[in-house]
Amino acid sequence: MADKKSAPLPASSGGLMRFFEDETKGFKLDPKIVVSIPISLIAVSWIIDLFFAP
Repeated sequence: MADKKSAPLPASSGGLMRFFEDETKGFKLDPKIVVSIPISLIAVSWIIDLFFAP
């Protein structure tokens, strides 16, 4: 068993974490687009499988 004196203490902010938003350069997408593209690809593949595949 680990020694209690060597264990790290809890955060001083009461367990709450702070997230800082850093503006980085890069390509940004709306989350709705990120979710809708895979869903639409799945739907298209199901439609192709049902109607066009032998």
